[in-house]
Amino acid sequence: MRLIDPANTDFDVLRRDFKWPIPAKLNVAQQVCERHQGQAHRVAVFYENAAGDKASYSFADLKNLSDRFANALRASGIGQGDRVAIVLPQTIETIVAHLAIHKLGAVSLPLAVLFGPEALEYRLRDSGAKAAIVHASRYADVRQLQPELPDLGRVIGCRCGIPQDEFWTLLEQGSDEFTLVQTLADDPACLIYTSGTTGPPKGALTAHRALFGNLTGFEMSQNFFPQAGDVFWTPADWAWTGGLWDALLPALNYGMPILAFEGGRFDPERVCRLMSDYAVTNSFFPPTALKMLRALPNLNSTYDLKLRAIMSAGEQVGEELIHWGRENLGLTINEMWGQTEFNYLVGNCSAIMPPKPGSMGKPYPGHRVDVIDDDGNVLADGEEGELAAWCDDPVMFLGYWNNPQATQAKITANWFRTGDVGYRDAEGFLWFVGRKDDVISSAGYRIGPGEIEDSLLTHPAVLQAAVIGKPDELRGQVVKAFVVLADGFRACDELATEIQKTVRNRLSAHEYPREVEFIDSLPMTTTGKVRRTDLRAREQTT
Repeated sequence: MRLIDPANTDFDVLRRDFKWPIPAKLNVAQQVCERHQGQAHRVAVFYENAAGDKASYSFADLKNLSDRFANALRASGIGQGDRVAIVLPQTIETIVAHLAIHKLGAVSLPLAVLFGPEALEYRLRDSGAKAAIVHASRYADVRQLQPELPDLGRVIGCRCGIPQDEFWTLLEQGSDEFTLVQTLADDPACLIYTSGTTGPPKGALTAHRALFGNLTGFEMSQNFFPQAGDVFWTPADWAWTGGLWDALLPALNYGMPILAFEGGRFDPERVCRLMSDYAVTNSFFPPTALKMLRALPNLNSTYDLKLRAIMSAGEQVGEELIHWGRENLGLTINEMWGQTEFNYLVGNCSAIMPPKPGSMGKPYPGHRVDVIDDDGNVLADGEEGELAAWCDDPVMFLGYWNNPQATQAKITANWFRTGDVGYRDAEGFLWFVGRKDDVISSAGYRIGPGEIEDSLLTHPAVLQAAVIGKPDELRGQVVKAFVVLADGFRACDELATEIQKTVRNRLSAHEYPREVEFIDSLPMTTTGKVRRTDLRAREQTT
């Protein structure tokens, strides 16, 4: 069932006439798995790993496996509202875990396998996760943390080898008969942590209704998905909003196959071979990944690509990539814009509306997005202000986990303030200008400086530290750290490398500072806050 009629080719009319058909009772697992059992034989997931091992799973397989795992989790004490962490890459176990958790009415907590012990510990503690399903690469870290996490009663190893590989052992013990918990559309389904400018990361709690809220944008950014023969794949990690809510769940919602590729670091040649082998037609590619594809010579003549639509988001796409896509892929890349808290809001649909290269597009049907001033007043065409979304929207999050003050601080006159600055042109297209705050956008990840600065301060050589985003042609921005050294330490390349490794090991590979600059003192306000605007200005003059 589509929400958008592809026969209607007027983008503005579609927006004007759209109404959300959201039922009072809604469960993500029911929507993306259970209701497809009339065509249970259809392939739901193709799987391939870095070694070239392959498998495929039908919708009947997903139902059977998730029913059994839901029973196993219930036997382990997991019930409605409990948080269950999923620390897994793109694997079949990831899908089964999400489905089982939703069937229980519990809340999935996706966490990236890139996270180090410090990042994992904070999110597991703050969420009060009762169980964690953990890939072999992070199993030892989580088990070591478990005694310090009073709520974490069960750590379930996955791909860990005997005797620690509990996932399939538990699943095989579970009955294949399970009655799905009837959740309401407004009940919580998922908790994803997002970085802010001050303090630790905040958990954005998302409802089951958010699946529907993502669909108008998904259908249109994928040029009216689904069509016969469509196969979806994204290099985006399923632990993030872009991989989970913009790719995995919508593809399954329409009963179409998605490719799960557990392949590690992004390799453009391997990616093109993969898309050719599986006849991938639709994708979400962050701009950084597209730039890496652009570097491949003779793309069209070397690979038999079947792509018909690409959505790109996470950072600005830019005119150059739009032109490259038309010349080398035979399609117009549809830029999209949204946030973890309020996703898939604005974008393009090149099938019916020629994009303006450089613009984010227009609000998708069902969403109201505009440019406002500090008091919540809508600004005129061409005036710069904060991009904001109207709160009465199914894709809006339920709020920050255990932090109502932070939630309320984002809302003015029923507008959710995104922190992004932009303007609207006379034709209704929205244009991104920059961040109002200090969030760094790097390779599709939104990174807050606070957690990185805290990690930097754990190194004995670091007296003070501040982090900014430095412009970068490939990633959009890279993390750069300014460090004031403690007494007894001398600035040198070896020390900078050691400091970088500290952050990479404690937090994540995508958060560590790719540049470290030693300075005598940090610019401060009279109240003792770091003036990151001065550091950014310093960067522009060097």
